[in-house]
Formats: sequence, C-alpha cells, structure tokens
Amino acid sequence: MVDFKAAIFDLDGTLIDSMGVWEKIDFAFLAKRGLPVPETYINEICARTFQEAAEYTIDLFHLEERAEDLVREWNDMAIYEYSHKVGLKPYAKEYLAILKSCGVKLGTATSLPKALSDPVLRNNGVYDCFDVQCSSEEVNRGKEFPDVFILAAKKLKVPPEQCIVFEDLLPGIISAKKAGMIAYCMYDEYSEAQRTAIQRIADGYLYDFKNAPVPVRK
Repeated sequence: MVDFKAAIFDLDGTLIDSMGVWEKIDFAFLAKRGLPVPETYINEICARTFQEAAEYTIDLFHLEERAEDLVREWNDMAIYEYSHKVGLKPYAKEYLAILKSCGVKLGTATSLPKALSDPVLRNNGVYDCFDVQCSSEEVNRGKEFPDVFILAAKKLKVPPEQCIVFEDLLPGIISAKKAGMIAYCMYDEYSEAQRTAIQRIADGYLYDFKNAPVPVRK
C-alpha cells in the first residue's frame, strides 16, 4: 500500500504527452544552423532548465549566440504547440480528479517556463486542479538536483516523506528519492533507454495513470 498526502507531477513526458514536440523543435532549431542532432542530445537537455539547456547547446556546438536568445527562440517555437496541440497522458485527468476527491494536495515540478506550462494545463482543463506550481527556473537548478521537488513540498506545506512524485526521467527519479519522497516513473518512449536503471530506483513504474496509486484512507 502507498500512503501520501501530496502528489507532485513533472509535466513533459509524464503528465503531458509532449516529448515529440521537443524532438521536432530540436531538429528544426539545429537544422536552421546546418547542424545534426546528436543521438544523446534530447536526453541530455530534457532534465535541465531552459537556461542550462541553452548553455549546454552553445558549448556543445560552439555557437556564438547568447543563452537568452536560444531560450526565446525555443519558447517562440513551442508556445503554439503547448497552447493548442499538446495533450495529457492517458487517464491523467481522471487520476487528478481521484486524488482531489481523496483530499490529496497537487503540485507541479517542471523544467518548463510558465509561458508553456500554464497554457498546456489550461488547454487541457486541469490548471485549477493544482494547488501550487513550481519550475526548475525558480531554483536555478535542473532536475539533477532535488531543489524543485523540495520547493513544491514546501509550498504545499507537506513533509517530503508524505509526497509522491511522478517523473519520466532518471535524473528526476534520483532527485525525488534524494528529497525523501516516494517516486513513481511514468513510461515515455524517450526514456526507454533508462528503464532498467529507473526500475532499480523507483518505487513504482507506470505505463499510464489508470493503475497509479491511490492513498490509503484512514
């Protein structure tokens, strides 16, 4: 049995089915500069903040561009998709409703800026489900560190050990465990290569939210 008082959700690849959008954006962004997409590039940047991803990209390709300009270009490319086309993972909306009915507090812990997270949640009708929203940009550190999960627990006013985290990437799972939280992985095709490592660390592994844990009622 799993017991928790708060649930914290990553967005890209976990609550929302968006990782294909970033592959398209990355290909278009690099193609514009005549650059190939390295095999590990998408996995390397998806756990980072936008600022960190921009700095990594500049260093990797030796670009003579500013990080803030890359971030602005990525946002401009993504905002239409997140506002109109990106949907939720299967049974996500139903699961959020179940948790709300159980009195569980809900939060997000995402690498997305609010310019993308707000419209995708609003367009899918779940924005008001969340008690708090947190971004890696608020703590200036990516998901390789537990800071954003700790911030979410603090905002929710729930001890870390009473929080469950839903993530799709290995760095996020590791950081959630470092924060002292229950950590469940949501399968996403872009994290398939990490599955064995994730399953060794995570408290559970899901393919959709239909069988996600519901807290024990006292």
